[in-house]
Amino acid sequence: MKRYLFYIEYDYCFAVLRPLQELIRARGGETAWLLVGDEVHRHFLRDDERVFDHVSEAIAWNPFAVLVPGNEVPRFLPGLKVEVFHGLNSGKRRRRDGVQYHFIIRGLFDLYCTHGPNTTQRFQELADKHGHFRAAETGWSKLDPLFDGSLETQPHDRPVALFASTFTPRLSAAPHVLETLCRLAESGRWKWLVNMHPKMPAEIVESFRAAQSENLQLVETDDVLPLLAAADVMLCDTSSILSEFLMQLKPVVTFRTARPADYLIDVQTLDEIEPALQRALSRPPELLKNIRAYADETHPYRDGKSSERTLDAIDALAESGVAGLRHKPMNLHRHWKMRRLLNYWKK
Repeated sequence: MKRYLFYIEYDYCFAVLRPLQELIRARGGETAWLLVGDEVHRHFLRDDERVFDHVSEAIAWNPFAVLVPGNEVPRFLPGLKVEVFHGLNSGKRRRRDGVQYHFIIRGLFDLYCTHGPNTTQRFQELADKHGHFRAAETGWSKLDPLFDGSLETQPHDRPVALFASTFTPRLSAAPHVLETLCRLAESGRWKWLVNMHPKMPAEIVESFRAAQSENLQLVETDDVLPLLAAADVMLCDTSSILSEFLMQLKPVVTFRTARPADYLIDVQTLDEIEPALQRALSRPPELLKNIRAYADETHPYRDGKSSERTLDAIDALAESGVAGLRHKPMNLHRHWKMRRLLNYWKK
């Protein structure tokens, strides 16, 4: 029986791994969770999910593979180390050298499970360059419920709009659009759902909570997929969640985005928001063509089987072994910080 450890540091990682957990169980395997740090919360665990209180318990459990939606994983955990990512590539770059965060290689993983052609090619180039990991295009497990028929949506008599925003102050639309959203909700022409990034400042979240009404609902959840499925259109800024919404081939309006593109409708003023939303709902053919082209490059898998491809890729790596791969870099300082975080000092 294969054992899979889920190593997570943020609440939004639960939704990434649960489709994999369901499939692992269906294949006769076992799963367990290791929650690391202060930004992931045990109350999001379900009654039937096993969780370890200390990394030493996870080591004793001896997992076959460790699945990680974050950036780091300690080498002293047994098993293949597999990066499944916490989001699609948003294009955000590190300021000091311009490298996209999505492609930073930290020397910790055996396998990167990529989402589509526009990331697979780069990760394959990096695999050839570094020689200590492999890449496999699998699609993203988190999106499986959007395409496998497991999410039910309710019929509605007016457009449903989803507002989501990044927490980065210089990029966030949240401080600017609340009054406009309240006005649109009060008109009765729209139903608004609002979801905030977990790192959004508390005062901004509270302002949206206080503004809730019959047509404006703040939804605080570890799983945004039901919101993505329910909405007809999204209002966003530069948050990576807009890419997840676009994978459904639904339109997105952005407010002063830092990364304008032909698959988005970007506006600069508050007065432009409602006309842009109306235009998006009209489904302009050229816009839909651009959205599909972006989706096909980013995540072409709309079959709900990305979790299957991920587990198959892990099995393939296990069968071929890591023979032929170079040794990973020592990363002494990085691993020391992880040991301190996990309070684990054994060899």
